[in-house]
Amino acid sequence: MKVTIDPYAGFCFGVKKTIELAEKELQENEILYCIGDIVHNQEEIARLNKSGLEIIDIASLPQKKNSKILFRTHGEPPSSYQKINENEVTLIDGTCPIVLRLQQKIKDAFVEMKKVDGQVVIYGSKEHPEVTGLSGYANNEAIIIESVEEIEKIDFSKPIRLFAQTTRNKEMYNLIKEEIDKKTMEFSSTSDFKNFNTICGQVSNRVPKLKEFCKANEIIIFVSGKKSSNGKYLYNICKSENTKSFHVLKVEEINPSWFAQIKTVGITGATSTPRWLMEKIADLINTF
Repeated sequence: MKVTIDPYAGFCFGVKKTIELAEKELQENEILYCIGDIVHNQEEIARLNKSGLEIIDIASLPQKKNSKILFRTHGEPPSSYQKINENEVTLIDGTCPIVLRLQQKIKDAFVEMKKVDGQVVIYGSKEHPEVTGLSGYANNEAIIIESVEEIEKIDFSKPIRLFAQTTRNKEMYNLIKEEIDKKTMEFSSTSDFKNFNTICGQVSNRVPKLKEFCKANEIIIFVSGKKSSNGKYLYNICKSENTKSFHVLKVEEINPSWFAQIKTVGITGATSTPRWLMEKIADLINTF
């Protein structure tokens, strides 16, 4: 049986940067506090916990004076930076550079829309920490939509600026953009609608390669945390290309019966999946 790890799977550069920041600090200090899960992968969190990483929420800052606080890749709203300044802590900002640029774009668009009674719209998951942060740069007044059906929340007679969570589905974004454009044109041929495809290229460019990888293997083992937005999206792509795709979080979830009469196995994962975990799963499958 041939077992292949997808060469394009694993940490994106933003997650890799944050993990490296955490590891560097933990080499010099016994403890580092991170606001929220550093990455949507419990196995990687457990590994870092052993080195001294502790996950906390922003409300805990008053009890962490003289400590170092890490902001994860997803970014934080302005209110979190304010709380850092109000407490005697040192910030290590691991926000992805792409997310930082998006935050600034949304901040600028919000100022622009306020002047003309317009709307900032974000295509993303309401519960995702990145979206929570992005919405903060629009004074938490942004309209959050997760599907085409939810565009009815928008007032199409007013100016609109559309953005996307960096790890969302490019195809769905395009559908939403087209539908908003159509609706605004129904109100006026001079409608003020501008859209900004802010989905990370490293995420969207993976899709064609992932489809090829799924077709090249009889079975696909997709490794990611169950809370990973990017993981859910990419796993659905795997499943659509190869019905024998299995979503697992850890080694213990691998079922030997999956591999009976199988000659080729592909292992892939989300942008939050550590390479070491995929390698560990590959080593186990190679024993069957």
